[in-house]
Amino acid sequence: MAVKIYIDQGHNPVNPNAGAEGNGYREQDLVYEIGQRLSEILRANGLETRLSRPFPDTQLGTSTATSLAARVNDANTWGADYFVSLHTNASVSSTATGSEAYVFRTGTAASALAESILRQLQFATGLPNRGVFARPTLYVLRRTRMPAVLVELGFISNPYDSSLMAEQPALFANGIANGILAYLGLL
Repeated sequence: MAVKIYIDQGHNPVNPNAGAEGNGYREQDLVYEIGQRLSEILRANGLETRLSRPFPDTQLGTSTATSLAARVNDANTWGADYFVSLHTNASVSSTATGSEAYVFRTGTAASALAESILRQLQFATGLPNRGVFARPTLYVLRRTRMPAVLVELGFISNPYDSSLMAEQPALFANGIANGILAYLGLL
């Protein structure tokens, strides 16, 4: 039986729960495209995937709370082995750059998966690895029944990071996929 990866393309296309904006880009659009490409790569490598937003206009929930619950409930019901939520970071400083990841608790399977993803993201994109941090208050990390990672791919508020995510989404998809495959011992 194939390993099941739930890919959560963070946020909705419109409110409620729309994402950050910066440098002419919208978070929900960037992570939608990267998630689609990530799913294709993982499937080509024998893994089973499910996307939280299979179509660009997929709208989950009627509030931020119900949007988050819909993603978590879908992953839990499907019986995912791993949950990977894709996001873009933002800062008041346009020079903040790099990728980072959040997990419920460090020193866990989720933490090891996050470290592998960040290593491969840095290799694929050249963006700095900002590290893995515990964020037990994040709904998608505390309510999933499987190891869960929330990846901040880069800073939408940084002109270079945002244009790289928009113009070369395959770099991010490949980096994340290679991190997952390396963690699973398939790379």
